Amino acid sequence: MSALHYARPESLADAIAILEQYGPGARVLNGGTDLMVRFQKMQVTPEAIVDIKRVRDMSDAIVWDGDSVTIGARVVMTRLIRDERIRRRYPALVDAASTVGSIQIRNRATLAGNICNASPAADTVPPLLVHGATVQLVGSSGSRETPLDGFFLAPGKTARAPDELLVSITIPPHRSPYGAAFGRLTRRHGVDLASINMACAIDAERAVTFAFGAVGPTPITVKDTSGALADHTVSDAQRDAALQALIARTSPISDVRASAAYRSAMLLVIGRRVLAQAQQRRADFDARE
Repeated sequence: MSALHYARPESLADAIAILEQYGPGARVLNGGTDLMVRFQKMQVTPEAIVDIKRVRDMSDAIVWDGDSVTIGARVVMTRLIRDERIRRRYPALVDAASTVGSIQIRNRATLAGNICNASPAADTVPPLLVHGATVQLVGSSGSRETPLDGFFLAPGKTARAPDELLVSITIPPHRSPYGAAFGRLTRRHGVDLASINMACAIDAERAVTFAFGAVGPTPITVKDTSGALADHTVSDAQRDAALQALIARTSPISDVRASAAYRSAMLLVIGRRVLAQAQQRRADFDARE
């Protein structure tokens, strides 16, 4: 077994050069809450670990530009959760970040890392998807911005090239009233991966978007085209039928956390709750602001 190369660059250019040198054999260390566990279990055997915690150009700031927000790659979950403006405008993202691991993990784990890990069950991804988030990638060929929807290619695989780093996540502004909510189901209370998770958003035009996690190889974003999910005059049966049409886009499997049948059944149950909370938050949006 060849020796492991550990690098701790202090500039973005140096970090990218190392990633370019080692290609797919390099692994990026940011919070490290997932990488180090997998490394210790020999689930990953990288040629190089590139520690980006001292990279000057990798921000740990939350920057607002009007109602648009950009979250730096080194922003940890705890900082995200405690940001008062994030709490007011993106409570679904706060709810999701609050479920990531334990307090100790949230003090280390970053939002960028949760994205780049590309777990189908990543809790912060569904809220980011329904909010229309984009990610900025920087590599040897320059900088590019890409929608988060489409960034995930397979479990553990993203559209990030081997020589690229995700440097920030941007959530665009939304015209009020706007509401979003997050929900998840686990085997037990406490630290556990989601058996299913989801987010729902209702915009100013009453368009409804759902994003589902842990029910396919990648997160799934779907929009209601029937209009029934935002129509208070339709019956519960009509609303359930519209929700089932969205759920039909998922492809849950059976594993140690839940059976495919149980996941399918609970998607409807949790979907009803998340939709109702998103509707209430949309009604409360102006009051929060």
